[in-house]
Parts: sequence; structure tokens; C-alpha cells
Amino acid sequence: MSRDATVRILLTGFEPFGGQSVNPSWEVARALQGADILGARVSAVQLPCVFAQAATTLNVALSDLRPHIVLALGQAEGRSDLSVERVAINVMDARIADNAGDQPIDVPVVSGAPVAYFSTLPIKTLVAGLKAAGFPSSVSQTAGTFVCNQVFYALQHALDGRGVCSGFMHLPLLPIQAATWPGPAMPSMALEVQQAGVSHALTLLVKAQQQGLGDLHISGGTLN
Repeated sequence: MSRDATVRILLTGFEPFGGQSVNPSWEVARALQGADILGARVSAVQLPCVFAQAATTLNVALSDLRPHIVLALGQAEGRSDLSVERVAINVMDARIADNAGDQPIDVPVVSGAPVAYFSTLPIKTLVAGLKAAGFPSSVSQTAGTFVCNQVFYALQHALDGRGVCSGFMHLPLLPIQAATWPGPAMPSMALEVQQAGVSHALTLLVKAQQQGLGDLHISGGTLN
């Protein structure tokens, strides 16, 4: 525990990307900056949607804050709920260029490192608790291969074996994004609902840490 015995939460979100002017992950994170969650303090950090910079910015935040809980957030168009990610894979394979114009294909996040890391969040406890509180939520089996997955992998790699509760959650588009999204209609979720859902997720994480709870042994798998 820290010198002042205060539980520190790092909450990250991304800058807008792909031509968008807003990113729900950062809008939620910055709204929760400084929040007190059952005595734990939230620090929000914006990450660049740039392969060459995102992990470095994350690692600086980890070093500066030395958090006990880390929840990284990202935008996932096409998803309709709060998606708690199970696993990060060691590959960057970008469908579009990042905000610096880089588009890596089949490049490892960390050369010579494990092929994947699991979340150390109690992912099924989170999903069950979010659903019980009225927030659509699910376990996701893939965080993609863009900068979100890179950050998720870099996070788990940096904290491997340190006993920090850490992982990633994808958020739906905001209504203003879905209304102007090119192509097929996209699901969305209001900012205030996303903010309340993430706040509740952090509450569940703090409670689990305070009470020394493990994850629930319930189904969260998929058939395809």
C-alpha cells in the first residue's frame, strides 16, 4: 500500500482518432478526474492514439502515480455495451493509420515478450455487477489489434507480477458520433450513462480489493 494508505486509481482514455472530434473514452475519464471512489482517488490521463507514443505515455503515468488499480478505456464502434476485455495479444495490425499516419502490420507490441496477457481485473464480477446495476455489459474476447490492444498489452506487460489490478474496457460510440457515422447505422450510449457505468465499475473494483474478493466462476464465453 502507498505511504499515505490511499488507494490510487489510474483511469486512461484516448484522444479522438479516425477523423472524429470526440472520443468517449477520454470524455468519461476526464469527467471522473479527481473522483473519490470509496476513499480511492481517480487520476485521469489522456493517451495519444499513436503507436509510437501511447505506451510511453502510459508507462510515465504508471511510474508517476504507482496506482493500485488501472482501468484503461477505449472506443469501439459497433459495440452496444460496456465491454470488459479478457486478453491482450502481442501484435499490432492496424486497419487504419494512427493519428501520426503510422500503420503497422503484424508487428509485436513488445519483441520477445509473451504472445498474450490476461486481464487481472475480476472481469466477470465487473460484468455481473454492472448488469445488476442496469448497465449493459459483457466479457469481450478480443480488444482488436489497434492502439487499444497495444495499450492493454503494454499495461499488462509493465505490471506483470506486481499485484496491480489492471485491464481494459471498451465503450460504445456517443450518440453524436453515431448520428454522423459513415456507412451502416451504429449503436451508441449517452455520455452520462457511460460515465455512471465506469464509475460503478471502479466502485466494484475498489470493493473487490478492499474485501479481497476473487472473480466469479460464471459463464462469460461465446460460441463464435
